[in-house]
Amino acid sequence: MTPVELSRTVLHAVRCAVDAGELRVTVPARAVVAPPGPGGWGDYATNVALQLARPAGQPALRVAEVIRPYLAAASGVTGVEITGPGFLNIRLTASAAEGLVRRILGEGLAYGHGDGLAGQVVSLRIPYDVRAEVVADALVRIVSSQGGRAEVAHGEPVTLRPVPAPEDPAPLGPDAARWALLHPAPHDRPRISADHLVQRESNPLFRVRYAHARTRALGRNAADLGFTSEPGPLGDLDHIDDHTDDHIDGHIDDRADDHIDVHVDRLLASLADHPRVLAAAATHRAPDRLARHLVTVADAVLPVLPAVLPRGEEKPSAAHRARLALAEAAGTVLAGGLSLLGIDAPEHL
Repeated sequence: MTPVELSRTVLHAVRCAVDAGELRVTVPARAVVAPPGPGGWGDYATNVALQLARPAGQPALRVAEVIRPYLAAASGVTGVEITGPGFLNIRLTASAAEGLVRRILGEGLAYGHGDGLAGQVVSLRIPYDVRAEVVADALVRIVSSQGGRAEVAHGEPVTLRPVPAPEDPAPLGPDAARWALLHPAPHDRPRISADHLVQRESNPLFRVRYAHARTRALGRNAADLGFTSEPGPLGDLDHIDDHTDDHIDGHIDDRADDHIDVHVDRLLASLADHPRVLAAAATHRAPDRLARHLVTVADAVLPVLPAVLPRGEEKPSAAHRARLALAEAAGTVLAGGLSLLGIDAPEHL
C-alpha cells in the first residue's frame, strides 16, 4: 500500500465514522500520512484526528479513538495504535510489504516514475552559475521521470536561482561536487569541503553509496551460498542481536538500541514514500528533496543488512530470501535516485 492509497484508506475510515454518527465533521479532502516520528509505532502515522478535533468539538484523543476501529478493519492494515496527543499509528500487513518489494524489483530503476507532469514543458531559465547548471541538469531527469520535459536556457527572467557555491566545487570530483551542490536546499549556501570525500558515517553521500554497495555485495554473497532473493514474509527477527549492527569506519550505528523490527518498519515506509518524494522533487523543482530522501533510505537499510544472510550453522530459508529481496529493493531505490541526481552508484566501495 502506497502513502497515497493509505491516505484514501484513512479518509474512508473517517467517512465511516461520520456515516455512523460518531463524528460530526466534513470529511477532509486529504489526510497526511508519513513515517512515524519519535515515540511513534508501525509503518505510518497520521494527524487526521488532531486536524478534526476542533471542527468535531472533541479532544483529539477522543476523535482518534472513534476513527481507530474503522481504520484497523481496513484491508491491508494489521494494527493501529494511538500515540501522543492523538496520532494514529498504522502497521500494514506483511502482504503489503511483500507487494511493495515485488513492485520495486519489478519496476527496477523506474520505480517511483509517474505521469504527474505528462504533457507539461517546464521552463528553467538560469543564471551563468555552476550550481544553477547542476541543479537544472538534475531537474531535467527528475521532471522526465514524472512524464514532463524540462527546457533549460540562460537569461532573464531567471526562474531557478539557487544560492551560489562559495567556491569552485570541481576539486571534489564529479560525484562529490554534485552532491555538495544538490543536497542543500536551494536557499541554503552549499558547503564545499573535503568532508564530502571522507569515508565516514558523518558523510551522507558516503552512507548512501556505502548502503547501495552493501546491498549489491549481499546479492553476491547469497549467490555464493546458493540462494537468490524472493519477496515474502521476513520471518522472526526477534533473535537478531542489534548490537551486531552494521559498522561504518569501525563505529556501530547509533540506532543500535532500536529493535530491528523498528528499522524494517522505517525502511518499508521510506521505500513506499519514494514515488511521492520524486513527484514533489519534480513539482517543486527541488532535487534536494530526493537527495535527503536517499539518506533516509540508506540510514534505514544499513541496520537491517546484518539480518539478511544466514548465520553460523543456519541454512538459507524463505525468510533469508525475503530479506535479501528487501535489501535489493532498497539498493534499487538508492541506485535509481543517485542516477537521477547524476551521481554514480558503485557496486563495490
